[in-house]
Amino acid sequence: MAFEGLSERLENSFKKLRAKGKLTEADVKEAMREVRLALLEADVNYKVSKEFTKKVTDRAIGADVMESLTPGQMVIKIVNEELTELMGGNEARLAIANHPPTVVMMCGLQGSGKTTHSAKLALKLKGEGHRPLLVACDVYRPAAIKQLQVVGEQVGVQVFEMGTEDPVVIAEEAVKYAKDHGNDYVIIDTAGRLHIDEALMAELTNIRGSVHPHEILLVIDAMTGQDAVNVAKSFNETLGIDGVILTKLDGDTRGGAALSVRAVTGKPIKFVGTGEKLDNLETFHPSRMASRILGMGDVLSFIEKAEMALDEKKASELEAKLAKNKFDLNDLLDQFEQIERMGSIKDTIKLIPGIGKQIKDEDIDEKAFDRFRAIIYSMTPDERAHPEIINPSRKRRIAKGCGREVEDVNKLMSQFKQMQKMMKQFGGNKGPKVSKKMRRMMQQNPEMAEKMMGNMKGQQNPFGF
Repeated sequence: MAFEGLSERLENSFKKLRAKGKLTEADVKEAMREVRLALLEADVNYKVSKEFTKKVTDRAIGADVMESLTPGQMVIKIVNEELTELMGGNEARLAIANHPPTVVMMCGLQGSGKTTHSAKLALKLKGEGHRPLLVACDVYRPAAIKQLQVVGEQVGVQVFEMGTEDPVVIAEEAVKYAKDHGNDYVIIDTAGRLHIDEALMAELTNIRGSVHPHEILLVIDAMTGQDAVNVAKSFNETLGIDGVILTKLDGDTRGGAALSVRAVTGKPIKFVGTGEKLDNLETFHPSRMASRILGMGDVLSFIEKAEMALDEKKASELEAKLAKNKFDLNDLLDQFEQIERMGSIKDTIKLIPGIGKQIKDEDIDEKAFDRFRAIIYSMTPDERAHPEIINPSRKRRIAKGCGREVEDVNKLMSQFKQMQKMMKQFGGNKGPKVSKKMRRMMQQNPEMAEKMMGNMKGQQNPFGF
């Protein structure tokens, strides 16, 4: 994941500060020198790194910090606030037209993921109750139109295309079509180039002048590092972008682009691509990203993922069973399915404060659920509903049926019992209403939320990772 190297460097720098009962100005300046080096290694723009550490230093050597009972924590708090501000402060939302449709123009270099992220954005809008229309205006790249049609079909969104007609005409006709057919968003997938040239910019400028988009989004590949910032600056100066979609933030990238784009262009990052799947597009929250960078986790994103994965009907059924003190292996299967819907276990765990930093990727077995599922499927319906009847002879039969060892069956049963205890401890799953209440509570008091999630640190994981 992006920022791992930066997170480790910052954590090491802050350990020294936490160890000191009282800070001197020299201590702060030394720590900020290390922070600056960490930012530069993460491919953050030189000027941005210099200005950032200067702001933090000026605030950190103030009396409020020096005379604090926990000066190290105060410095970290300042770094968190300045990181959030550096990336935009608050989340930036898409513009909404007073009279639909809202026209969104996607632009970027070839290979940045523009076509795929047009579909990702359409899927996200569709999930929010909108009726988006995808428009194929890349008439030069071989199979570009077909690619948009394929991803459009996968997300269930109509694609408007007119073959290799003039892109300006296609965009104009698409907007007319959207007005006539009730589409409230028009997402125009424009052509890209391997590099910025006059022909590309002239075409984009003509499309902009023709359909007057309410939102111009630049799609940038985070893997290109500092060059991504230069691309953003060029597009903004020529075209006047409104925001950025940063792709491949799940890759092995240093992440400096995310910290530099806003400061260099003045334009916010609105979305980030976090994986190859079409639903791997997240709204960019500067405060949450700052918390992740500083190793504090991201409670709110964790809860949102859980809400999206939660099956309301099954949650109600489980609540009723728990009220009768019942939780069987069929319920455990349902829990596996809902956890898997949240995405990669590794990425999800990293969102939890106090836990994500303690668990290494190699300690997480992504295939554990598959093995557990195979064992449960080897049981009879009666055994799944009444796990207490599973004796040693049944365990041998179950193990043989799924090609595992008896020890694996024992491990599952042991972890199932832990899950039973956990469910009793939480007093039952109250479904989506509880998670939404938790989100409001955590938004109002993030420090308390971090402490609560951090208290889970050290507890044995019922799933074995």
